[in-house]
Amino acid sequence: MANVLIIEDDEVFSELLVMHLEDRNHVPHTASTLKQARQLLAESIPDAILLDQQLPDGFGTDILKEIADHSPHPPVIMITGVSDNTLAIQAMGLGAHDFIRKPMDELGLDTTLSNALKSHRLSRQVSAITNTQDYQVDIGQIVGRSPSILEICKTIGSVASRNAPVLITGKSGTGKEVVARALHNHSGRTGLFLPINCSALAENLLESELFGHEKGSFTGAIVRKEGKFEQTADGTLFLDELGEMSASLQAKLLRVIQDGSFERVGGTQTMRSNARILAATNRDLKIMVGAGHFREDLFYRLNVVHIHLPSLRERMEDLPLLTEYLLSKINALQHTAVKHIAETAWRRMKEYQWPGNIRELENILTRAAVLARSDTITADLLALPDSIETKGFETNKIIDGIPPQLLSLDELENEHIKKILEYTHWHKGKACEILGISRPALDRKITKYEL
Repeated sequence: MANVLIIEDDEVFSELLVMHLEDRNHVPHTASTLKQARQLLAESIPDAILLDQQLPDGFGTDILKEIADHSPHPPVIMITGVSDNTLAIQAMGLGAHDFIRKPMDELGLDTTLSNALKSHRLSRQVSAITNTQDYQVDIGQIVGRSPSILEICKTIGSVASRNAPVLITGKSGTGKEVVARALHNHSGRTGLFLPINCSALAENLLESELFGHEKGSFTGAIVRKEGKFEQTADGTLFLDELGEMSASLQAKLLRVIQDGSFERVGGTQTMRSNARILAATNRDLKIMVGAGHFREDLFYRLNVVHIHLPSLRERMEDLPLLTEYLLSKINALQHTAVKHIAETAWRRMKEYQWPGNIRELENILTRAAVLARSDTITADLLALPDSIETKGFETNKIIDGIPPQLLSLDELENEHIKKILEYTHWHKGKACEILGISRPALDRKITKYEL
Protein backbone atom coordinates (compact mmCIF):
# COMPACT_ATOMS: atom_id res chain seq x y z
CA MET A 1 0.00 0.00 0.00
CA ALA A 2 1.32 3.44 -0.91
CA ASN A 3 0.20 7.07 -0.80
CA VAL A 4 0.03 8.31 -4.39
CA LEU A 5 -0.57 11.94 -5.38
CA ILE A 6 -2.38 12.42 -8.70
CA ILE A 7 -1.84 15.85 -10.28
CA GLU A 8 -4.34 15.89 -13.14
CA ASP A 9 -6.92 18.47 -14.27
CA ASP A 10 -9.04 16.04 -16.31
CA GLU A 11 -11.69 15.00 -13.78
CA VAL A 12 -12.75 11.87 -15.64
CA PHE A 13 -9.19 10.60 -16.09
CA SER A 14 -8.31 11.52 -12.51
CA GLU A 15 -11.28 9.53 -11.21
CA LEU A 16 -10.26 6.54 -13.33
CA LEU A 17 -6.78 6.68 -11.80
CA VAL A 18 -8.28 6.91 -8.30
CA MET A 19 -10.43 3.82 -8.84
CA HIS A 20 -7.55 1.90 -10.39
CA LEU A 21 -5.19 2.72 -7.51
CA GLU A 22 -7.81 1.87 -4.89
CA ASP A 23 -8.31 -1.51 -6.60
CA ARG A 24 -4.56 -2.04 -6.08
CA ASN A 25 -4.87 -1.15 -2.36
CA HIS A 26 -3.11 2.20 -2.74
CA VAL A 27 -4.29 5.46 -1.14
CA PRO A 28 -4.75 8.12 -3.84
CA HIS A 29 -4.86 11.90 -3.30
CA THR A 30 -5.77 14.31 -6.07
CA ALA A 31 -4.89 17.85 -7.14
CA SER A 32 -6.18 19.53 -10.27
CA THR A 33 -3.78 22.51 -10.23
CA LEU A 34 -0.17 23.22 -9.36
CA LYS A 35 -1.33 25.38 -6.45
CA GLN A 36 -3.32 22.52 -4.90
CA ALA A 37 -0.41 20.14 -5.50
CA ARG A 38 2.04 22.44 -3.72
CA GLN A 39 -0.33 22.72 -0.75
CA LEU A 40 -0.62 18.94 -0.45
CA LEU A 41 3.15 18.49 -0.82
CA ALA A 42 3.72 21.06 1.94
CA GLU A 43 1.54 18.98 4.28
CA SER A 44 3.04 15.55 3.53
CA ILE A 45 5.31 13.85 1.00
CA PRO A 46 3.64 10.97 -0.89
CA ASP A 47 5.32 7.73 -1.86
CA ALA A 48 4.85 8.48 -5.57
CA ILE A 49 3.38 11.14 -7.86
CA LEU A 50 1.44 10.75 -11.12
CA LEU A 51 1.87 14.04 -12.96
CA ASP A 52 0.17 15.57 -15.99
CA GLN A 53 2.02 18.14 -18.11
CA GLN A 54 -0.68 20.64 -19.12
CA LEU A 55 -2.41 22.10 -16.04
CA PRO A 56 -4.60 25.20 -15.64
CA ASP A 57 -1.92 27.23 -13.87
CA GLY A 58 1.26 25.95 -15.48
CA PHE A 59 3.13 22.87 -16.62
CA GLY A 60 3.96 19.64 -14.86
CA THR A 61 7.66 20.16 -15.55
CA ASP A 62 7.48 23.32 -13.38
CA ILE A 63 6.63 21.37 -10.24
CA LEU A 64 8.86 18.48 -11.32
CA LYS A 65 11.85 20.82 -10.92
CA GLU A 66 10.70 21.79 -7.43
CA ILE A 67 10.23 18.17 -6.38
CA ALA A 68 13.64 17.19 -7.74
CA ASP A 69 15.31 19.88 -5.60
CA HIS A 70 14.63 17.76 -2.51
CA SER A 71 16.64 14.62 -1.87
CA PRO A 72 15.45 11.98 -1.52
CA HIS A 73 12.26 12.90 -3.33
CA PRO A 74 9.26 10.77 -4.31
CA PRO A 75 9.40 9.23 -7.78
CA VAL A 76 7.40 11.14 -10.38
CA ILE A 77 5.71 9.39 -13.28
CA MET A 78 4.55 11.74 -16.02
CA ILE A 79 1.30 10.65 -17.68
CA THR A 80 0.45 12.97 -20.53
CA GLY A 81 -1.21 13.16 -23.90
CA VAL A 82 1.50 15.49 -25.22
CA SER A 83 3.14 13.74 -28.18
CA ASP A 84 6.31 15.86 -28.34
CA ASN A 85 9.32 13.60 -27.75
CA THR A 86 11.27 16.59 -26.45
CA LEU A 87 9.01 16.58 -23.38
CA ALA A 88 10.01 12.99 -22.60
CA ILE A 89 13.69 13.96 -22.82
CA GLN A 90 13.18 17.04 -20.62
CA ALA A 91 11.11 15.16 -18.06
CA MET A 92 13.71 12.41 -17.66
CA GLY A 93 16.48 15.01 -17.54
CA LEU A 94 14.62 16.80 -14.74
CA GLY A 95 14.46 13.64 -12.66
CA ALA A 96 11.18 11.94 -13.61
CA HIS A 97 11.19 8.24 -12.84
CA ASP A 98 9.32 7.40 -16.03
CA PHE A 99 7.15 8.82 -18.80
CA ILE A 100 3.85 7.32 -19.97
CA ARG A 101 1.70 8.51 -22.83
CA LYS A 102 -2.08 8.54 -22.87
CA PRO A 103 -4.03 6.42 -23.56
CA MET A 104 -2.52 4.51 -20.67
CA ASP A 105 -1.95 0.79 -20.45
CA GLU A 106 -3.06 -0.24 -16.94
CA LEU A 107 -0.65 -3.17 -16.69
CA GLY A 108 2.20 -0.93 -17.80
CA LEU A 109 1.23 1.65 -15.16
CA ASP A 110 1.18 -1.03 -12.45
CA THR A 111 4.65 -2.23 -13.40
CA THR A 112 6.06 1.31 -13.62
CA LEU A 113 4.50 2.33 -10.29
CA SER A 114 5.78 -0.83 -8.59
CA ASN A 115 9.33 -0.13 -9.82
CA ALA A 116 9.02 3.50 -8.73
CA LEU A 117 7.94 2.55 -5.21
CA LYS A 118 10.83 0.11 -4.90
CA SER A 119 13.19 2.87 -5.98
CA HIS A 120 11.69 5.23 -3.41
CA ARG A 121 12.14 2.71 -0.61
CA LEU A 122 15.79 2.28 -1.54
CA SER A 123 16.29 6.06 -1.66
CA ARG A 124 15.29 6.25 1.99
CA GLN A 125 18.15 3.92 2.86
CA VAL A 126 20.96 5.51 0.86
CA SER A 127 22.00 9.10 0.34
CA ALA A 128 21.82 10.24 -3.28
CA ILE A 129 22.66 13.55 -4.95
CA THR A 130 20.73 14.53 -8.06
CA ASN A 131 21.83 17.47 -10.17
CA THR A 132 19.12 18.74 -12.50
CA GLN A 133 18.85 21.53 -14.99
CA ASP A 134 16.08 22.91 -17.14
CA TYR A 135 16.88 22.27 -20.77
CA GLN A 136 14.73 24.19 -23.22
CA VAL A 137 16.41 23.20 -26.49
CA ASP A 138 13.84 22.06 -29.03
CA ILE A 139 15.47 19.40 -31.16
CA GLY A 140 12.26 18.74 -33.09
CA GLN A 141 13.74 15.82 -35.05
CA ILE A 142 13.19 12.65 -33.02
CA VAL A 143 9.87 11.71 -34.53
CA GLY A 144 7.72 8.79 -33.46
CA ARG A 145 5.36 7.36 -30.87
CA SER A 146 6.57 3.76 -30.91
CA PRO A 147 7.70 2.25 -27.58
CA SER A 148 11.28 1.92 -28.82
CA ILE A 149 11.51 5.64 -29.68
CA LEU A 150 9.99 6.66 -26.35
CA GLU A 151 12.57 4.52 -24.52
CA ILE A 152 15.36 6.17 -26.52
CA CYS A 153 14.04 9.63 -25.59
CA LYS A 154 13.90 8.65 -21.92
CA THR A 155 17.47 7.36 -22.07
CA ILE A 156 18.61 10.62 -23.69
CA GLY A 157 16.97 12.59 -20.91
CA SER A 158 18.58 10.43 -18.23
CA VAL A 159 22.16 10.56 -19.53
CA ALA A 160 22.41 13.81 -21.50
CA SER A 161 23.83 15.84 -18.61
CA ARG A 162 26.39 13.18 -17.69
CA ASN A 163 29.93 12.97 -19.03
CA ALA A 164 29.89 9.26 -19.83
CA PRO A 165 30.57 8.21 -23.44
CA VAL A 166 27.57 6.92 -25.39
CA LEU A 167 27.68 4.30 -28.14
CA ILE A 168 24.86 4.68 -30.68
CA THR A 169 24.24 1.70 -32.94
CA GLY A 170 21.83 1.00 -35.75
CA LYS A 171 21.63 0.47 -39.49
CA SER A 172 22.55 3.24 -41.90
CA GLY A 173 19.86 5.88 -42.17
CA THR A 174 18.19 5.22 -38.82
CA GLY A 175 19.10 8.64 -37.38
CA LYS A 176 22.18 8.08 -35.23
CA GLU A 177 23.42 11.66 -35.65
CA VAL A 178 19.98 13.00 -34.72
CA VAL A 179 20.26 11.15 -31.39
CA ALA A 180 23.81 12.43 -30.91
CA ARG A 181 22.68 16.02 -31.45
CA ALA A 182 19.82 15.51 -29.01
CA LEU A 183 22.28 14.30 -26.37
CA HIS A 184 24.41 17.40 -26.92
CA ASN A 185 21.49 19.84 -27.04
CA HIS A 186 20.19 18.59 -23.70
CA SER A 187 23.61 18.28 -22.04
CA GLY A 188 24.07 21.88 -20.94
CA ARG A 189 27.54 21.89 -22.49
CA THR A 190 28.71 25.27 -23.76
CA GLY A 191 31.08 23.99 -26.43
CA LEU A 192 30.44 22.97 -30.02
CA PHE A 193 28.89 19.81 -31.42
CA LEU A 194 31.36 18.57 -34.03
CA PRO A 195 30.64 15.44 -36.08
CA ILE A 196 33.30 13.60 -38.04
CA ASN A 197 32.85 10.58 -40.32
CA CYS A 198 35.65 8.12 -39.62
CA SER A 199 35.08 6.28 -42.91
CA ALA A 200 35.27 9.38 -45.13
CA LEU A 201 38.97 10.15 -44.60
CA ALA A 202 42.24 8.31 -45.04
CA GLU A 203 44.00 7.33 -41.81
CA ASN A 204 46.56 10.19 -41.83
CA LEU A 205 43.91 12.79 -42.67
CA LEU A 206 41.56 11.47 -39.99
CA GLU A 207 44.35 11.64 -37.42
CA SER A 208 45.02 15.26 -38.38
CA GLU A 209 41.29 16.09 -38.24
CA LEU A 210 40.98 14.61 -34.76
CA PHE A 211 44.21 15.73 -33.09
CA GLY A 212 45.49 18.54 -35.31
CA HIS A 213 49.04 18.84 -36.67
CA GLU A 214 52.12 21.02 -36.38
CA LYS A 215 53.56 22.99 -39.26
CA GLY A 216 55.86 20.80 -41.39
CA SER A 217 54.73 17.55 -39.76
CA PHE A 218 53.94 16.08 -43.19
CA THR A 219 53.87 17.13 -46.84
CA GLY A 220 51.31 19.88 -47.25
CA ALA A 221 51.25 20.87 -43.56
CA ILE A 222 52.21 24.48 -44.23
CA VAL A 223 50.55 25.84 -41.08
CA ARG A 224 49.69 24.50 -37.66
CA LYS A 225 46.13 23.21 -37.45
CA GLU A 226 43.87 22.60 -34.47
CA GLY A 227 42.04 19.28 -34.46
CA LYS A 228 38.47 18.50 -33.50
CA PHE A 229 39.42 17.72 -29.89
CA GLU A 230 40.75 21.27 -29.48
CA GLN A 231 37.93 22.93 -31.41
CA THR A 232 35.24 21.10 -29.46
CA ALA A 233 36.50 22.48 -26.11
CA ASP A 234 33.72 21.83 -23.57
CA GLY A 235 31.42 20.46 -26.24
CA THR A 236 30.66 17.13 -27.87
CA LEU A 237 32.69 15.21 -30.45
CA PHE A 238 30.59 12.78 -32.48
CA LEU A 239 32.57 9.96 -34.12
CA ASP A 240 30.39 8.47 -36.84
CA GLU A 241 31.22 5.11 -38.46
CA LEU A 242 33.62 4.35 -35.63
CA GLY A 243 34.06 0.75 -36.79
CA GLU A 244 36.13 1.99 -39.75
CA MET A 245 38.86 3.51 -37.55
CA SER A 246 42.33 1.96 -37.86
CA ALA A 247 44.03 0.13 -34.98
CA SER A 248 46.64 2.85 -34.44
CA LEU A 249 44.00 5.57 -34.19
CA GLN A 250 41.95 3.38 -31.86
CA ALA A 251 44.92 3.36 -29.46
CA LYS A 252 45.21 7.15 -29.56
CA LEU A 253 41.48 7.57 -29.05
CA LEU A 254 41.64 5.25 -26.04
CA ARG A 255 44.24 7.49 -24.42
CA VAL A 256 42.05 10.59 -24.83
CA ILE A 257 39.09 8.80 -23.24
CA GLN A 258 41.23 7.52 -20.36
CA ASP A 259 43.00 10.71 -19.30
CA GLY A 260 41.92 13.44 -21.74
CA SER A 261 45.42 13.94 -23.18
CA PHE A 262 46.81 13.85 -26.73
CA GLU A 263 49.46 15.41 -28.98
CA ARG A 264 49.09 17.01 -32.36
CA VAL A 265 50.58 15.12 -35.30
CA GLY A 266 54.28 15.97 -35.34
CA GLY A 267 54.02 17.72 -31.96
CA THR A 268 55.49 17.03 -28.53
CA GLN A 269 53.28 19.22 -26.36
CA THR A 270 50.63 17.33 -24.43
CA MET A 271 47.20 18.83 -24.98
CA ARG A 272 44.10 18.38 -22.84
CA SER A 273 40.51 17.84 -23.96
CA ASN A 274 37.27 18.06 -22.01
CA ALA A 275 35.12 17.00 -24.95
CA ARG A 276 32.41 14.43 -24.41
CA ILE A 277 32.70 11.59 -26.90
CA LEU A 278 29.69 10.10 -28.64
CA ALA A 279 30.32 7.30 -31.12
CA ALA A 280 28.13 5.61 -33.69
CA THR A 281 28.45 2.59 -35.93
CA ASN A 282 26.31 0.36 -38.12
CA ARG A 283 28.68 -2.55 -37.53
CA ASP A 284 28.64 -5.11 -34.71
CA LEU A 285 31.65 -4.08 -32.62
CA LYS A 286 31.42 -7.22 -30.47
CA ILE A 287 32.00 -9.37 -33.54
CA MET A 288 34.84 -7.07 -34.61
CA VAL A 289 36.41 -7.41 -31.14
CA GLY A 290 36.20 -11.20 -31.41
CA ALA A 291 37.80 -11.09 -34.84
CA GLY A 292 40.60 -8.83 -33.61
CA HIS A 293 39.53 -5.84 -35.72
CA PHE A 294 38.52 -3.57 -32.84
CA ARG A 295 40.16 -3.03 -29.46
CA GLU A 296 38.27 -4.65 -26.62
CA ASP A 297 39.36 -2.02 -24.09
CA LEU A 298 38.19 0.79 -26.36
CA PHE A 299 34.86 -0.95 -26.92
CA TYR A 300 34.14 -1.08 -23.18
CA ARG A 301 35.30 2.51 -22.72
CA LEU A 302 32.88 3.72 -25.37
CA ASN A 303 30.01 1.38 -24.51
CA VAL A 304 29.28 2.90 -21.09
CA VAL A 305 25.80 3.83 -22.29
CA HIS A 306 24.39 2.03 -25.33
CA ILE A 307 21.53 3.39 -27.44
CA HIS A 308 20.34 1.14 -30.27
CA LEU A 309 18.18 2.61 -33.01
CA PRO A 310 15.67 0.20 -34.57
CA SER A 311 15.34 0.00 -38.32
CA LEU A 312 12.32 1.68 -39.88
CA ARG A 313 10.80 -1.73 -40.58
CA GLU A 314 10.85 -2.43 -36.82
CA ARG A 315 8.89 0.76 -36.04
CA MET A 316 6.41 0.94 -38.91
CA GLU A 317 3.80 2.42 -36.56
CA ASP A 318 5.89 5.60 -36.79
CA LEU A 319 5.67 5.73 -40.60
CA PRO A 320 2.68 8.16 -40.68
CA LEU A 321 4.35 10.61 -38.28
CA LEU A 322 7.69 10.36 -40.06
CA THR A 323 6.04 10.92 -43.43
CA GLU A 324 4.14 13.96 -42.14
CA TYR A 325 7.29 15.43 -40.58
CA LEU A 326 9.45 14.80 -43.63
CA LEU A 327 6.88 16.22 -46.05
CA SER A 328 6.70 19.38 -43.97
CA LYS A 329 10.49 19.63 -44.06
CA ILE A 330 10.63 18.90 -47.80
CA ASN A 331 7.92 21.45 -48.62
CA ALA A 332 9.90 24.13 -46.79
CA LEU A 333 13.22 23.26 -48.46
CA GLN A 334 11.98 22.50 -51.97
CA HIS A 335 9.14 25.05 -52.12
CA THR A 336 6.63 22.28 -52.83
CA ALA A 337 3.09 21.94 -51.48
CA VAL A 338 2.47 18.22 -51.08
CA LYS A 339 -0.11 17.42 -48.40
CA HIS A 340 -1.50 13.98 -49.21
CA ILE A 341 -0.43 10.42 -50.02
CA ALA A 342 -2.70 8.45 -52.35
CA GLU A 343 -4.11 5.22 -50.92
CA THR A 344 -2.25 3.04 -53.44
CA ALA A 345 0.99 4.88 -52.70
CA TRP A 346 0.48 4.49 -48.97
CA ARG A 347 -0.11 0.76 -49.40
CA ARG A 348 3.17 0.45 -51.29
CA MET A 349 5.00 2.38 -48.58
CA LYS A 350 3.69 0.08 -45.85
CA GLU A 351 4.60 -3.06 -47.80
CA TYR A 352 8.11 -1.89 -48.66
CA GLN A 353 11.02 -3.07 -46.46
CA TRP A 354 12.95 0.27 -46.38
CA PRO A 355 16.52 -1.09 -46.36
CA GLY A 356 17.81 2.51 -46.37
CA ASN A 357 15.58 3.39 -43.40
CA ILE A 358 14.59 7.01 -42.72
CA ARG A 359 17.25 8.39 -45.06
CA GLU A 360 15.73 6.38 -47.91
CA LEU A 361 12.22 7.47 -46.90
CA GLU A 362 13.26 11.12 -47.08
CA ASN A 363 14.93 10.58 -50.46
CA ILE A 364 11.87 8.84 -51.91
CA LEU A 365 9.49 11.50 -50.60
CA THR A 366 11.71 14.33 -51.85
CA ARG A 367 11.79 12.91 -55.37
CA ALA A 368 8.03 12.36 -55.33
CA ALA A 369 7.29 15.85 -54.00
CA VAL A 370 9.48 17.52 -56.60
CA LEU A 371 7.83 15.58 -59.45
CA ALA A 372 4.26 15.83 -58.13
CA ARG A 373 1.89 17.93 -60.25
CA SER A 374 -0.67 18.29 -57.47
CA ASP A 375 -0.74 18.21 -53.67
CA THR A 376 -0.92 14.38 -53.69
CA ILE A 377 1.84 11.80 -54.08
CA THR A 378 0.73 8.88 -56.23
CA ALA A 379 2.24 5.38 -56.35
CA ASP A 380 4.04 5.95 -59.65
CA LEU A 381 5.95 8.90 -58.14
CA LEU A 382 7.43 6.76 -55.34
CA ALA A 383 9.57 4.67 -57.71
CA LEU A 384 9.70 1.82 -55.20
CA PRO A 385 10.92 -1.56 -56.47
CA ASP A 386 8.42 -4.40 -56.48
CA SER A 387 10.70 -6.47 -54.24
CA ILE A 388 13.98 -6.18 -52.46
CA GLU A 389 16.95 -7.72 -54.19
CA THR A 390 19.39 -9.60 -52.04
CA LYS A 391 22.87 -9.36 -53.49
CA GLY A 392 24.61 -12.65 -54.08
CA PHE A 393 21.48 -14.72 -53.38
CA GLU A 394 18.96 -16.44 -55.60
CA THR A 395 16.09 -18.64 -54.47
CA ASN A 396 15.97 -22.05 -56.19
CA LYS A 397 13.38 -21.95 -58.91
CA ILE A 398 12.56 -25.66 -58.50
CA ILE A 399 12.42 -27.49 -55.16
CA ASP A 400 12.52 -31.30 -55.30
CA GLY A 401 11.33 -31.16 -58.90
CA ILE A 402 8.23 -29.10 -58.05
CA PRO A 403 7.88 -25.65 -59.64
CA PRO A 404 7.46 -22.90 -57.00
CA GLN A 405 3.93 -22.07 -58.18
CA LEU A 406 2.82 -25.57 -57.08
CA LEU A 407 4.38 -25.45 -53.60
CA SER A 408 2.48 -24.57 -50.43
CA LEU A 409 3.23 -21.31 -48.66
CA ASP A 410 4.86 -23.18 -45.78
CA GLU A 411 7.16 -25.05 -48.18
CA LEU A 412 8.18 -21.84 -49.92
CA GLU A 413 8.77 -20.05 -46.61
CA ASN A 414 10.74 -22.99 -45.23
CA GLU A 415 13.06 -23.07 -48.25
CA HIS A 416 13.45 -19.29 -48.38
CA ILE A 417 14.36 -18.95 -44.70
CA LYS A 418 16.79 -21.85 -44.98
CA LYS A 419 18.54 -20.18 -47.93
CA ILE A 420 18.73 -16.83 -46.12
CA LEU A 421 20.26 -18.46 -43.03
CA GLU A 422 22.80 -20.29 -45.18
CA TYR A 423 23.63 -17.09 -47.03
CA THR A 424 24.21 -15.16 -43.78
CA HIS A 425 26.09 -18.11 -42.20
CA TRP A 426 23.35 -18.26 -39.58
CA HIS A 427 23.83 -14.65 -38.49
CA LYS A 428 20.29 -14.16 -37.20
CA GLY A 429 20.53 -10.37 -37.08
CA LYS A 430 21.40 -10.15 -40.78
CA ALA A 431 18.79 -12.79 -41.62
CA CYS A 432 16.10 -10.77 -39.82
CA GLU A 433 17.11 -7.67 -41.73
CA ILE A 434 16.78 -9.43 -45.09
CA LEU A 435 13.53 -11.19 -44.17
CA GLY A 436 12.03 -8.09 -42.59
CA ILE A 437 10.95 -9.91 -39.41
CA SER A 438 11.84 -9.69 -35.73
CA ARG A 439 14.31 -11.97 -33.94
CA PRO A 440 11.58 -13.80 -31.93
CA ALA A 441 9.61 -14.36 -35.16
CA LEU A 442 12.68 -15.88 -36.82
CA ASP A 443 13.30 -18.15 -33.82
CA ARG A 444 9.70 -19.36 -33.98
CA LYS A 445 10.03 -20.19 -37.68
CA ILE A 446 13.33 -22.00 -37.11
CA THR A 447 11.56 -24.15 -34.50
CA LYS A 448 8.48 -24.62 -36.71
CA TYR A 449 10.49 -25.85 -39.69
CA GLU A 450 13.09 -27.70 -37.57
CA LEU A 451 15.93 -25.88 -39.34
